[in-house]
Amino acid sequence: MKTTLRSEELRTRDLVARSILESGPLTAGALAVRLKMTPAGIRRHLDSLIEDGILEEREPHLRSARTRGRPSKVFVMSEKGREQFEHSYDDLAVAALRYIGAQGGEHLVTGFARQRADEIERKARPIVAGAKDRTKALAKFLSGEGYAANTHLRGTGIAGVEICQHHCPIAHVAAEFPQLCEEETRAFARILDTHVQRLATIAHGDGVCTTYIPQPNSKTEQMRKKKR
Repeated sequence: MKTTLRSEELRTRDLVARSILESGPLTAGALAVRLKMTPAGIRRHLDSLIEDGILEEREPHLRSARTRGRPSKVFVMSEKGREQFEHSYDDLAVAALRYIGAQGGEHLVTGFARQRADEIERKARPIVAGAKDRTKALAKFLSGEGYAANTHLRGTGIAGVEICQHHCPIAHVAAEFPQLCEEETRAFARILDTHVQRLATIAHGDGVCTTYIPQPNSKTEQMRKKKR
């Protein structure tokens, strides 16, 4: 009986961690509702995950003007937590790119990054092209590629949407070779046919990769199109 209970506890704990990985920063209350658990039950798993270094507790990134009192803290996946969900061969990839750079020059590393971005564009373009909401379609495609992405309206009063990638399968590689992130961002711009701006990346120590996409009717986007 104890073995069964232990196995069930581990499955629930894994479910809590995966929910945060896929959805991004969440409060204990939001997690309890999402997973249909009691606040006490969810808090027990959160405390265990924090103790093991899988999750971290942080102040919320944004606070609503309508929120009264002190905002609830949110839980995010730590670097150690991401490593447990990582399935790519980071060490081999880093070693290979180091060798390529040393033997042939940095332009070959950039060429590899560009080729990878071109492949992302090739696969995503037909999916995004016919979608009613192109940004959401791109986020859904990225989730299918292992990036656990979603979208939300930018909360600063500036018209636009942000794509948030809560997981990055190549974060450790991109930390040493930023060309991967740079070319990926350019691919997003081509796929969406608009200017985009990368605001944060997991590879550089941020909790999530964030890409800002201006809404078509924003002043910034109107000025950009006039210059074409």
